[in-house]
Amino acid sequence: MVKGLKQRGIDPAFMEMETFFGARLDASGGTNTFSDKTGNCRLAWVDKLLRHPLTSISEADGFTRQAYAAVSQQKIHLGAIIDLAAVKLRTVGAPMAVPSVLQEPATGVVPAVTDNAGLNILIQAVVGAGINVQKALAPLAPAEIAELHAGLYYQTTGHDWPAVSVADKAVGRRMFDLLESMDAPCQYAAARSVSVLVHPEVLRDLGKVQPRPAPAMNGVNGSVVAVFETSAGRVVVGGHGTNEYLLDTMTNVCAVVDLGGDDGYIEGSLSADRPVLVIIDLGGHDVYRGVKPGIQGGALLGVSMLVDVAGNDRYEAVDVAQGSSLGGVGVLVDMAGDDHFTGRCRVQGQAIGGIGLLIDRTGEDRYRGALLAQGVGGPLGFGLLADLTGADHYYAGGLYASPYDDSPGYAGFSQGVGIGPRGAANGGIGALLDGGGDDIYEADYFSMAGGYWFAAGFMRDFGGNDQRLGSTRTAFDGSERKPARFMRWGVGFGCHYAAGYLFDDKGDDLYLADFAGVAFAWDLAIAVICDFEGNDRYVSPGHGAATAANAGLAVLYDAAGDDVYQGAPPATVKQNTDYHPDQKTGGNFAFLIDGKGQDQYPGNLENGGEYERGWAGGFLIDR
Repeated sequence: MVKGLKQRGIDPAFMEMETFFGARLDASGGTNTFSDKTGNCRLAWVDKLLRHPLTSISEADGFTRQAYAAVSQQKIHLGAIIDLAAVKLRTVGAPMAVPSVLQEPATGVVPAVTDNAGLNILIQAVVGAGINVQKALAPLAPAEIAELHAGLYYQTTGHDWPAVSVADKAVGRRMFDLLESMDAPCQYAAARSVSVLVHPEVLRDLGKVQPRPAPAMNGVNGSVVAVFETSAGRVVVGGHGTNEYLLDTMTNVCAVVDLGGDDGYIEGSLSADRPVLVIIDLGGHDVYRGVKPGIQGGALLGVSMLVDVAGNDRYEAVDVAQGSSLGGVGVLVDMAGDDHFTGRCRVQGQAIGGIGLLIDRTGEDRYRGALLAQGVGGPLGFGLLADLTGADHYYAGGLYASPYDDSPGYAGFSQGVGIGPRGAANGGIGALLDGGGDDIYEADYFSMAGGYWFAAGFMRDFGGNDQRLGSTRTAFDGSERKPARFMRWGVGFGCHYAAGYLFDDKGDDLYLADFAGVAFAWDLAIAVICDFEGNDRYVSPGHGAATAANAGLAVLYDAAGDDVYQGAPPATVKQNTDYHPDQKTGGNFAFLIDGKGQDQYPGNLENGGEYERGWAGGFLIDR
């Protein structure tokens, strides 16, 4: 594209746009402000992507490959994901180097209490995590920690419409300032402490724990074969067979290991008295259920980890669950089975002020969320959902009202989205990665590889014939939708100082969004779709595929295949930069580049042609 810009003599205009991007970021960075734009919680990597729009594409490609490589190894490398998150979560002005505390898990020295190596590692992990959670919170006064416990959930999640902003901007800004004051390296060290618990040899050893006399345990219906006392709390080992764990009734418990059976787990939230909770289930068709925030690998100001080794499992929650965090680290790893994940808001790989990971290794899985679900990064947050194999179904939306009253639909803000609460804080990094299988993605407004408000979102599917259906086909509860099906902002979009990147490696795929979608950039934004193989179909009735306006860059690159483009004319740039009327923005730029294959376009556009589209800066190039 750089060569093409020079050949067409428009590289000065593009450089002017890059300069404008940088100037606007400078004007809102640090303590500088203009309009409702501020520099608090500004991530250095997001800032870099926006300053260098073209090279950001290769950066995004490398990031998604690196993240997937870490989780897809036969021996999952959870520590590598945590290190990657730590690097990407560095804020503008923070030290460049990865803190040395990340080089080795900081678990502390704990004497061996059994002859079971896996159990000793577990005890080391929970004790070390607890120590580092305390260190992460140490920069805050006790009253400030209490303030976060009292207000963070409500401001970000618990009010009526938590997507675009917070319940109260002043109070919300205060919450984010407190999160930014925490010791982030110690938070990541706490995550690294428990990362070893997914190693196969550790899980194998845990399955060999020998029974020993155990005290009666409130909250356990079933067999308890061992209890170990640690400085972090009790470690409870449940026996084979069907057990039920009422986790919030189990006082002073920091870890539960279940040796097998079809088990039930109720609640399991963190608190000031229990900042660390680890659950490891070694087999069986299990049910995890609760209504409190911060369960099933969901964390509020602490570390929560759930590892399920085998079985067809059901996860049912409401908010901040299933690999989600607010001011902490939440991890859910499901190793095998056809699983169902259901939650409402901020679930399934979501984070604010920390790391949220949901990793599913095998099986044909179903993910259902309503808002801010399935790989979402809020302020200072790194949210990742990675599913490695199987024909999976991702659903997000169908419940919360749309932010617009001039078009039908629901809010989604899900599936590989980075989002900042406008006027309160800059956003984070969200990613959804799928390894293979014929997958279905359906989601409502602002979903599928997008960024909103100083944030970045990523989606990548490495194989299979995938369908990105745009809006959800039913309401969240499975009933008939009330508003007509319509998707606005989706399938590769950037909106208001943000970027979205969507990559698909193989398969005959469908991309559908009704309006402001299929590579749509608006207001100092970047929107990218790269499809490397397959006979694909792009449907965008309202705006054609690859459209940019108000100082934006939109790119759709399809490397090979017999592709079909339907809807409005593609590769269009709008003349308007009326959001920035007195600035030298350089204009807007949109590129649709299609490689090999016999392709079909709307109107009089032909396969093998090269066209300049819309106002200066729009190009359709078919090879």
